Amino acid sequence: MVSGGTRAVARCDELGAAPYSDSAEGLTRTYLSPAYLAAQDRLALWMEQAGMSVRRDPAMNLVGRYEGTDPAAPILLIGSHLDSVIDAGRYDGPLGIMLGVEAVAALSSAGQRLPFAIEVIAFGDEEGSRFPAAMLTSRAVAGTLDPAALALRDGAGVALADLVDIAAYPSAARAPGSIFAYLEAHIEQGPVLEDKGLALGTVTGIAAQLRYQVTLSGMAGHAGTTSMPLRRDALAGAAEAILAAERIARDDQSDLVATVGRIEALPGAANVIPGEARFTLDVRSGDEARRDRGAEAILDAIAQVAERRGLDFVITRIHDLPASPCDGALMDLMDAALAEAGHPPFRLVSGAGHDAMNMAALCPTAMLFLRCRAGISHNPAEHVEPADAEAALQVMLGFIDRLGAMRAA
Repeated sequence: MVSGGTRAVARCDELGAAPYSDSAEGLTRTYLSPAYLAAQDRLALWMEQAGMSVRRDPAMNLVGRYEGTDPAAPILLIGSHLDSVIDAGRYDGPLGIMLGVEAVAALSSAGQRLPFAIEVIAFGDEEGSRFPAAMLTSRAVAGTLDPAALALRDGAGVALADLVDIAAYPSAARAPGSIFAYLEAHIEQGPVLEDKGLALGTVTGIAAQLRYQVTLSGMAGHAGTTSMPLRRDALAGAAEAILAAERIARDDQSDLVATVGRIEALPGAANVIPGEARFTLDVRSGDEARRDRGAEAILDAIAQVAERRGLDFVITRIHDLPASPCDGALMDLMDAALAEAGHPPFRLVSGAGHDAMNMAALCPTAMLFLRCRAGISHNPAEHVEPADAEAALQVMLGFIDRLGAMRAA
């Protein structure tokens, strides 16, 4: 008999290729793309087979519901994201959803109902791979999304408003008090658990993040006729700015990290000096003040590079996500579930952002990390052992049982 954890991994593998990927090679699944909608349809079938009713909310999240004994009671929400980065691994996001489905399937198979309903939610836009903003859908559910932030277009010029009813979008917000806890299982995306020889860990919180879009503007010119002293090369300026960001983060000798994950040079011809360069800047730290100091130093360095090279610059803050601690009482329940399942309790912080950080504005949150081989993520080499997924499922079921006992008391 196939275990629930093994099935969860296999389902992530199934969703890792066409028609569930925008790309014929590897996995790229962006919000509201045909591949995203196809993956939702497949997931809806699995949710129904697990005993859930299924719907899409106004933000195009997929939601499965398993009823409890008290339909009016606040619910437990279990979730993660269905979208991916470009050329992604298969488990970042979907594994947490599949483990939620398997938890409900186990309860349903046992005929077990809890004092509360469980909803499993597949968020649609955690990564921000299509539109220039991330976590739109979990912010909508949490009620923290500014409707003005929905005036977005993707790289091909397609407006979000062309794909979804943005007037209705904010109505995806859940009412305060309607959810008593949010649980998210996720691969660690780092090497700590593997280094410790541990399959699982309790997450203490999520690091604070700042993300910017930076545009440097110079003058396009002929590559053969414009002498070096006369150039206003925007891409060369971007290169210097990016190295400055790396240097500042390294020199801090802390958990401060700075990343440029996307860069574009225009007009993009081999024989034309770039007149414009655009890049993203992501700055994170577990300490919000340290993050802010690092970001300020990097932005100052970008301004200095631009002035020295005769470039204009525009810096737009895309989002500012504060540090998000997990709930202390829920962490204790997770530790107890780990111990009961034979895993030594171990706590660690998340340097990566997750939908849980938005849900914390609505309800207490808990996260369970699974080790991933070599800590690799956002990469096709991403790997999770089915045995670790099964271990995570058993811990999640123990955690849910403890919640049930606590809510019934």
